[in-house]
Amino acid sequence: MNILMKAALVAGLAVSATAATAQVKIGALYPFSGGLALLGDESFRGLELATEERNAKGGLNGKALQIVKGDAVDPNQAVGEARRLTSVEKVSVVFGTYSSSLSIAATQVTELAGVPYFELGAISDPITERGFKNLYRSNPTARDFAASMVDSIGEAIAPALGVDAKSLKVAIIHEDSLYGQTVAGYQTARAKEKGVTIVETLPYSAKSVDLTPVILRLKSANIDVVLQTSYQNDTVLFFRQAKEQGFKPKAVMGAGGGYSLRETAQAVGYENIEGALNVDFTQYKTNAAAAPGIADFVAKYKAKYGTDPRSGHSLANYVGANLFFDAMASAKDLAPAAIRESVMKIDLPVGSTASGWGAKFNEAGQNTRVSPFIMQWQGGELVTVFPPKAAVVKMKTGLGTN
Repeated sequence: MNILMKAALVAGLAVSATAATAQVKIGALYPFSGGLALLGDESFRGLELATEERNAKGGLNGKALQIVKGDAVDPNQAVGEARRLTSVEKVSVVFGTYSSSLSIAATQVTELAGVPYFELGAISDPITERGFKNLYRSNPTARDFAASMVDSIGEAIAPALGVDAKSLKVAIIHEDSLYGQTVAGYQTARAKEKGVTIVETLPYSAKSVDLTPVILRLKSANIDVVLQTSYQNDTVLFFRQAKEQGFKPKAVMGAGGGYSLRETAQAVGYENIEGALNVDFTQYKTNAAAAPGIADFVAKYKAKYGTDPRSGHSLANYVGANLFFDAMASAKDLAPAAIRESVMKIDLPVGSTASGWGAKFNEAGQNTRVSPFIMQWQGGELVTVFPPKAAVVKMKTGLGTN
């Protein structure tokens, strides 16, 4: 090998080494396939937008962020993909995951590996109740969702119906994974505190292909208000079979999940989902006075994906990702201890982000300045109706248009 060839080889290796060190690899662990793929992909879009925006501004302290995706279809695969991301791909941090069952499984792996994990969407409280030191969650929890759902019966639904909240017969129905069980448990406890009458509590499998027995039980009990914790497929099934059985309660309210997806409304039919309520992450039809920057987010989303956001999960992931990118940028390095120190310094008031949330993390890694809003399907759009500052329209009564 002559001198010129050697020089070229050395130069090439130097360029490659520089390129390699000029990137920060981040894991993106979501259900990209299977039954949870729609909201998994919608959640990822928020992270993707935040990453591209950060890279356009120079990356993370001059280093480009490189996303390495992991497809978590079920808890077992979540474990396998978390191991691949941390041990093979050597990512600096992992973002995810949307589903509580997937998050519980994946975060056990990242905690053992000493890799920071940023949860942007899963809500089950036990995720941040295990004493982990490298786990942080930016979004509200199941306890927050349950409290908002039960409280709204007295604060919003009963006043709109012109009745005493204690006179309403309420049923809790839920898919039976960690997500549904956690929310239902907190709903039951909150209802006792508030004097809300829970007549039925009915779990079912999210993979069920027939909810007729559940619906007939609700119908025979003359249920006025249904609180459902569900994913997309079982939400669609509930509305279709409720129509088939002629079950039309005074109010139906979802705990996020499938209730927030435009695809759900299209599958059910806008005329059938009209009036359905949803306690959820901030949706894009929210008053900007309560969520500064939300219009900019929607514009960025539409520019990249050619459509309005499919649910508020993309916004929640976008806001959360930016919080943690800021923390990583201000940390002295990307060692777990340095990242933790930086995350614990975050101090943003409620109403200062595009989701309307603030940010202050407790020792467990949970953001304590977050809460879901109440939305309603009206005229083919999921619009915010409560609290008043965030609302864009008034809440209406009734379910369906016919």
